Amino acid sequence: MTAAEAMPRQDAGTAPAAEEPAPRRAKLRTGPLTTKALTTSVSARTAWLLRCLSILVPLAVWQAVSASGRVDPAFLPSPSAVWAAGVDMAAGGELAADLAASLGRIAAGFGLAVLISVPLGFAMGTLGWAQPLLEPAVGILRYLPASAFIPLLIIWLGIGEASKVALLVLGVVFFNTLMTADAVRQVPHRLLEVSATLGASRPRVAARVVFPYALPGIIDAMRVNAAAAWNFVVVAELVAATSGLGYRITRAQRFLQTDRIFAILVVIGLIGLVIDVTLRLLRARVGRWAR
Repeated sequence: MTAAEAMPRQDAGTAPAAEEPAPRRAKLRTGPLTTKALTTSVSARTAWLLRCLSILVPLAVWQAVSASGRVDPAFLPSPSAVWAAGVDMAAGGELAADLAASLGRIAAGFGLAVLISVPLGFAMGTLGWAQPLLEPAVGILRYLPASAFIPLLIIWLGIGEASKVALLVLGVVFFNTLMTADAVRQVPHRLLEVSATLGASRPRVAARVVFPYALPGIIDAMRVNAAAAWNFVVVAELVAATSGLGYRITRAQRFLQTDRIFAILVVIGLIGLVIDVTLRLLRARVGRWAR
């Protein structure tokens, strides 16, 4: 029997069975629709309404809980009691004096940390030898709790302003260094290649290309670490201090004056909001091209 005879015969009027096509994958939607879905925006009026609600709704809940009588006012004072305590401290002058002391420490400690961390981070992001030299030490030191240095700082620098400022520097400088280095590394290589093609020297590229491009990211890092600076200044003032908002919180805690504690916390939050908005406006001004 030949191979042709061994093959199964098909009827003359019967067409060969067609194979079923393989299932096709659903096409992913790309382009403007996907981008719009991920980056939705609202009108300016709606944005301001949402901002107001983010403040008013927690205040309303706070007022409702305190007015219900289920919580002892010694533990949760009403918003009106907190306002009265804040007005009383402001009228006595103690709030302004403590606020000035804390702001002075923030300006000294945070400012010194920025002056140290930005050049270090810029060097780590631009110089090939700086990153392997500095990153291991900075990476280890940033995991050490700054508050754990308080006993050492008191032994080394005493209980004066120097130890408090040093605590702020230790709490901010390492994180800000690494975040600055990350912002510098985000500079596209094409910009560096074009600058080198045009004959720009390395210092000129660093000053005219790398730093302007990385500046918005550097300011964002400062915004994040400014909040950490406030945390550390309050911690520093809780120990061996005679002025400052943290010191005032400690005194209020001794006499169970929770309304004063809440008032000071509200002041810290408002000052932090002012600092954050200021840095946002600065970022928008120096980096209008950045998203």
